[in-house]
Amino acid sequence: MDLASIRQSAFAMPVHNPAYPRPPFRFLNREYFIISYETDSDALRAVVPEPLRPENALVHYEFIRMPDSSGFGDYTESGQVISVRDPQGRLGNYTHSMYLDDEGPIAGGREIWGFPKKLARPRLTIDGNDTLLGTLDYGTQRIATGTMGYKHQTLDIETERKKLADTPNYLLKVIPHVDGSARICELVRFYLRDVMVLGAWGGPAALDLHPHALAPIADLPVKRVVGARHVIANLTLDIGEVAFDYLASVDTMKLAANL
Repeated sequence: MDLASIRQSAFAMPVHNPAYPRPPFRFLNREYFIISYETDSDALRAVVPEPLRPENALVHYEFIRMPDSSGFGDYTESGQVISVRDPQGRLGNYTHSMYLDDEGPIAGGREIWGFPKKLARPRLTIDGNDTLLGTLDYGTQRIATGTMGYKHQTLDIETERKKLADTPNYLLKVIPHVDGSARICELVRFYLRDVMVLGAWGGPAALDLHPHALAPIADLPVKRVVGARHVIANLTLDIGEVAFDYLASVDTMKLAANL
């Protein structure tokens, strides 16, 4: 491979056989089960990176079923999203943890946007005849169980569409240098585009989280479930943008201190 061909073709690893295609990615019939719960405020502040700040003491625990994803195929994920305010005062979402069962979106999500993805076994199913059931297993251990009454109340579709389409989403992206230090350390912002909500429902819900050394979702403990929603949508995961460069900011502060 000559220099020009490397520059032209390189966008992911392995260069000769990338684990995923180029973004953006389109999702059809993407199914969300989101349980919002109150947690410990000190624990929340300890994991939200500046310049973001927690909006309240709420965490949104998500089980997401993705049966038709361009480039990624059929997979499921589960994790925690925190309501935050960004420096411009906008209400946003900060993704704190994600666990899923497919190599392509693990690699692509981490390398492109900085999604905090790890390999695990999430599931989203109907249990019995009347219960929406989300589970997350890490190895052989069940670490999360969420339940909700199936389609008890219909939610406003336009309201749910705006939540998905209009809310900025934030990630803390870290790519290491060959010496093990951080080569990239950025706060990334992205939006969901071309959102069409096909259905949205609420219902009574419960959430149970268990401690695990390598999947510490219970470090944001459940104090009280405040609500839940079940949403099915078509949408596009768009490319991101750098909202804050932590390494550049460090260099700027060092330069200012030497002036």
